[in-house]
Amino acid sequence: MAEPLKLYLDQMLRLDVAQALRDEGHDVMRASEVGQARADDYEILQKAISKNRILITLDEHFGDWVILPLSKHPGVIRLKVNPATSKNAINLILPFLRLLSYPSFSSQ
Repeated sequence: MAEPLKLYLDQMLRLDVAQALRDEGHDVMRASEVGQARADDYEILQKAISKNRILITLDEHFGDWVILPLSKHPGVIRLKVNPATSKNAINLILPFLRLLSYPSFSSQ
């Protein structure tokens, strides 16, 4: 794997999701582990930006107001899974992150 991705998980993503990402070698921080268990969306995004981490969320309104270009933040991945279980989130995000981390993709 290429360099691990620095990820910030929104409060709604559980510990088992974080552990699955860590098991893949990613550097994962969870909002609920750093005092943001009840933070609002703006505070969550600001923390991800300040820590230079890609925000991963199930919250659909992040896509409505995240400001581009990405030079202002490292990015937001909004997962759309139904039902929104940890297993479904893991099954969606791991293959996607593997593509992002794939060495030939990263070097292009």
